[in-house]
Amino acid sequence: MSAVPNITALWIKNPQGILSSTDAANGIVVQGNKIVELVPTGAVPTTAYTQVFDASKHVITPGLVNTHHHFYQTLTRAWGPAANAPLFPWLQNLYKVWARLTPDALDAAVRVALAELLLSGCTTAADHHYLFPEGMDESIDIEVAAVRDFGMRATLTRGSMTLGEKDGGLPPQSTVQDLDVVLADSQRLIEKYHQSEEGATIQIALAPCSPFSVTTDAMRESAKLAEKYGVRLHTHLAETLDEEEFCLERFGLRPLDYLDSVGWLGPQTWLGHGIHFNADEIQQLGAAGTAVAHCATSNMRLASGIARVLELEAAGVPVGLGVDGSASNDGSNMILEVRQALYLQRLRYGADVPVQRALNWATAGSAKVLGRSDIGKIEVGMQADLAFFTTDELRFSGSHDPIAALLLCGADKADRVMVAGQWRVVDGAIPGLDLPELIHRHTKHAKALVDLDAPVRQYA
Repeated sequence: MSAVPNITALWIKNPQGILSSTDAANGIVVQGNKIVELVPTGAVPTTAYTQVFDASKHVITPGLVNTHHHFYQTLTRAWGPAANAPLFPWLQNLYKVWARLTPDALDAAVRVALAELLLSGCTTAADHHYLFPEGMDESIDIEVAAVRDFGMRATLTRGSMTLGEKDGGLPPQSTVQDLDVVLADSQRLIEKYHQSEEGATIQIALAPCSPFSVTTDAMRESAKLAEKYGVRLHTHLAETLDEEEFCLERFGLRPLDYLDSVGWLGPQTWLGHGIHFNADEIQQLGAAGTAVAHCATSNMRLASGIARVLELEAAGVPVGLGVDGSASNDGSNMILEVRQALYLQRLRYGADVPVQRALNWATAGSAKVLGRSDIGKIEVGMQADLAFFTTDELRFSGSHDPIAALLLCGADKADRVMVAGQWRVVDGAIPGLDLPELIHRHTKHAKALVDLDAPVRQYA
């Protein structure tokens, strides 16, 4: 995809609606990669500008931030043998398929996930990649290249599975790695790719997969390595009652107590799902500053339960949203995920959970979950990561509040998306991306992957 020229000074003028905590009714001025001015009602910019974009048909939000995904799983969406199963049987059905992953298939899968996210208004995504069968040593390198091609931001986690079936874990041995290999590659990736500065595009985190797929040593040593390099930690936790039973049987501890015992409970950690915490554990999480990625659609799809998001936030737990893998959500659409999160939390807490609160989970909340203070808000000094939605389709006819309409009327795509001051989606398309060709290549890989009687094949 071709690079888009830098924007030096642009007035994004007169939006139909804007998600901002201060008056920006007459728009935003972007200079370079940052927001430099918010223009209040009836005013004009005080900053000299060279270009104007008429946003009168657009509702503008901060770029959406996805805190939990598995990009490779776009290859196994809606696969029949796993379509009607809860988490553990779902995983056991899919592990044998995922063990056949190839570098070319992963590249196609990552690009499909990124394209779908970007077209839905997402500008930053966290991916939890824990699958490293033979020949997949450079999986995170493949992801880095794709993220850079799309001009997005990503927190790419070097995941791992070190506890296989023969030792009482869930994954097959063909997907398990030795801990020394995991730690050496984790160090390599941090040193090669991790950016800690403001405006970072690639960050690396360490992410042993789950209590039922990694050893205690893997958890402890990953925590030590993360502390040494100042990177974040991520894992699945408290997703299902099966996991809780596993932890009690194997460790004699509930999942959160196990997390604490291996040195993970603290502000450096964010957890995927976080459904089955009791009231005391919610307070413990808040005191530690440990964050939670709420994955509403996936939790509904696998019938895992409903995270206690309002109670988590009340205790001081940072909460963001994640689409989760596209084999338990079967999509990577971030704006639709916000709608699902809103409705699922209303089902638990009542209809007065505000639309704006759900949007905050996907923007400022998600940014905090990933440890970032430079994205997720429309404020002066923030990175110019913005999503632009139109409300001129049939589904919006008769709507009145443009911000509420995004969720209540079901917006499913962005018309424009800006990342670091550069247009990455224009008129609902990604400049330079041959989408039909990508779909064709991805579909070939997906069909080959699930054909378990056929040899693994590479498709360029």
